[in-house]
Amino acid sequence: MSAADLARLQFAATTGIHWLFVILTMGLVPIVAIMHTRAAFTRDPAQRAVRERMTRFWGQLYVINYAVGIVTGLVMEFQFGLSWSGLSKFAGNVFGAPLALETLIAFFAESTFLGMWIFGWGRLRRGVHVTLIWLVALTAYASGYWILIANGFMQHPVGYEVRDGAAYLTDFAALLTNSNALVALLHLSLGALTTGGCFVAGISAYHFLRHTEERELFRTSMKLGLWVSTVASFFVVVVGEMQRPIIERTQPMKDAVLENSGVAELQAQLVKEHGPGNYVPWQDTMRISMDTMSLIGNTVSTITAIALILLWKDRLMRWRWASWVVVWMIPFPFIASVGGWIVREVGRQPWLVYGQLTVEDALSNVGKTSLLLSCTLFIAIFLALAVTNWTLITRFALRGPDATQLGLTEPLPDDVPDGPEGSADEKQPVPVF
Repeated sequence: MSAADLARLQFAATTGIHWLFVILTMGLVPIVAIMHTRAAFTRDPAQRAVRERMTRFWGQLYVINYAVGIVTGLVMEFQFGLSWSGLSKFAGNVFGAPLALETLIAFFAESTFLGMWIFGWGRLRRGVHVTLIWLVALTAYASGYWILIANGFMQHPVGYEVRDGAAYLTDFAALLTNSNALVALLHLSLGALTTGGCFVAGISAYHFLRHTEERELFRTSMKLGLWVSTVASFFVVVVGEMQRPIIERTQPMKDAVLENSGVAELQAQLVKEHGPGNYVPWQDTMRISMDTMSLIGNTVSTITAIALILLWKDRLMRWRWASWVVVWMIPFPFIASVGGWIVREVGRQPWLVYGQLTVEDALSNVGKTSLLLSCTLFIAIFLALAVTNWTLITRFALRGPDATQLGLTEPLPDDVPDGPEGSADEKQPVPVF
């Protein structure tokens, strides 16, 4: 493999693994926020207790995924300097600000709100506590917006001019309203909600198969998960089709490969415009990824709609095969989302910034041995983190609500003295996680 291939493999693998954390985070947090809102404003004490247990159970799975996933996100931006210094030199003046804002939102604002929500159980007023989880959801999607603004510039550069071999921002509004980024954000958000809904519905179905005693908790969870995934999976297909005219207008070669028409003519045209080179991306990879994404998207939309009808007719839990279908549906939205990411990124090759900067020109002057070492190390660490994450999620998901520690309170030790050194406030239960 060449140095460029190693650098591309490293970035593709680490970004792909990180994306699996991101899509579950973005898909699960709105569902947890809805659960918490319903729990906080339910008047019946018994029903409120069930909904609060439900919030804490799914909230703990979300926190595990977020905590491990944020570690994978820490190294993503450092790879620009490690392997792609040419990209930083050319486009750093343009998308440096969006990347900085994403870092501030994801690693400061979102983490702060989440920490306050985690340790706020039993300490904050219900309205304040609920507001915090909605702020976590808002900042999660704001983080995704800024990332796609940077990526959208690489897909379809707008609002800039080139001076002395570097791009400089001239129209910030054009950068923020890049159609390539905005429609992709909507598509991504709907895909994330589909993933989160299938995750909740699948785990709930598994607990019903185990004849759980928490029937009300998991029935309510399954109903919400199926509603979210059914609606989101329908519209994710619709919004996916909305991207085709944008691709046709801004990346004609990608559209030609997907349509399997006019590839040779466009190759000849691009050679005239940009000089000798191969401007055709990996056709088989793109078509297989596109077909996989489309097939899974339509299948998930159909299955979740049928499962929702069966749940409404009270047959889903009685038909074990139907519950198993919902369980085994959990990984499919993840596979579809990776397929979509491959189509988006591979489709603009050989460009890193479409029409302006190629992959070869953006590559850092780093030796092949160094790239091989960093590629092996990064992929190994990311795979270890992914295995750790899903091991923890699986363990806590299978244990059920009784093993939930989020929001749990326990008294201080009995040997806390009375009087000034052991005040009443000190004896109050403290939340632990």
